[in-house]
Amino acid sequence: MRCAADIAAILHQGAAACDGELSLRIDDWPLRVRCNSPALLERLRRYFTQVASGAPAPAEAVELTVLERPAPTLDLDFANWSREAGKRGRKDSYADLADGRVIHKVRTGMVFLQSQGQRIAAGPCLANDNQVINFIINQYMNALQQRDWLICHAAALVGEGGALALAGFSGGGKSTLMLHLMAGSMRFLSNDRLFIRRDEPGVAARGVPKLPRVNPGTLLNNPRLRALLDPRRRAECEALSPAQLWELEEKYDVPIADIYGRDRFASRGPLAALLVLNWRHGSGEPTQIEPVELASRRDLLAAIMKSPGPFYCDSHGRFPGDRVPLDEERYLAALAGVPVYEARGAVDFTRAAEHCRLWLGA
Repeated sequence: MRCAADIAAILHQGAAACDGELSLRIDDWPLRVRCNSPALLERLRRYFTQVASGAPAPAEAVELTVLERPAPTLDLDFANWSREAGKRGRKDSYADLADGRVIHKVRTGMVFLQSQGQRIAAGPCLANDNQVINFIINQYMNALQQRDWLICHAAALVGEGGALALAGFSGGGKSTLMLHLMAGSMRFLSNDRLFIRRDEPGVAARGVPKLPRVNPGTLLNNPRLRALLDPRRRAECEALSPAQLWELEEKYDVPIADIYGRDRFASRGPLAALLVLNWRHGSGEPTQIEPVELASRRDLLAAIMKSPGPFYCDSHGRFPGDRVPLDEERYLAALAGVPVYEARGAVDFTRAAEHCRLWLGA
C-alpha cells in the first residue's frame, strides 16, 4: 500500500517552491500555511483576516501546504464518498494509504493529502479557493474533535444570553435566519459547522472561521446583502418565481466584517438554545415554534448530527469510513438540559427571529 510520503513527492513534482507563508491562530490553535502562489496567499490572508496572526507561527503549529499546479493524476483506487441526504451528484472520492488518505474532488480535479505528518492541497487552487479554505478549516475541525468536541450541522450566533444554534434539514434556511438575526447586535459564531462539549456549568459551543455561503434568494430578501449580487444577476434572480429561487444552488460568500463590522465575530459561547428548522417552503400549515424533547423526537437528530467527513482522522491517525453510523446517544448526552425548539409548518423568518431574540434576551 502506498504511503503519504510517496504521494507528497508526486504532488510536489512540477510545482513551484512554496516561498510564501501565512500564520493563523484560530482561538487557541496555531496553523502555518505554506503556499507557492502569492495571489492565493493574499486571498487566504484576506479571507482569514479575523484569525490571521502577525507573528510567525510557533514551532508546535500544524503545517499545511498549498500547491498551485495542474490537476494531479494519481494511480490510486478511488472510492466514492457517500453524500448526505438531500445532496445530489458525486462530490468526493477517496483512497486510503498505509498512513493517511487522499481525497479527490470529482468536479474540480483538486487533490488533498491528509495524514498526521502531511497535509497538502494540490491542483488549480486559485480557481477553487473555497476548497482550499475548507481544507484549512478541516484541520481545526480535526483538532476539536480529537479533544472530544462533537460536530453539529448548525449555524450559530452569540447574543447577550449565550449562543443560539440553528439546525435544519438541507435547504431549511438556517443561514438565512442567522443573517436575519445579524441585523441586531448578535455576533456570528458559525455558518454550518458548530462544535459542542459539556463543560461546567453547561454546554460550550465553538464555531469555525468560515464565512456564510448563501444562495441568491437569501441575498435578495436581505436589504444589507442585495448588493452582493451584481445588477444583471440580481435582475435575473428577481424574475424567478419564489419556488425557483428557493431551489437555486449558487453560492456567495457573505463578508461579515465588511457588512456588519469587524467586532461582530465570536469564537465561542455557552449554548443557550437550539432551534431545529423542520418547516417546509410552500406549506399550507401555519408556522409553529414549540419546545421539544430530543429524547422522544429522535427524528430531529438527523438535522443536528453531522458526519466528520472524509478529512477526519482521530488522534491515532485512523480514518473512519463514510458508513460509520453517528452516535445518537452521544448527541443526546451532550445536549441534555439545553432548551430545544422545533419550527414546523410554513417558513416564516420574521416570526422565528422574534423567538430567537426572546430566548437570548436580545
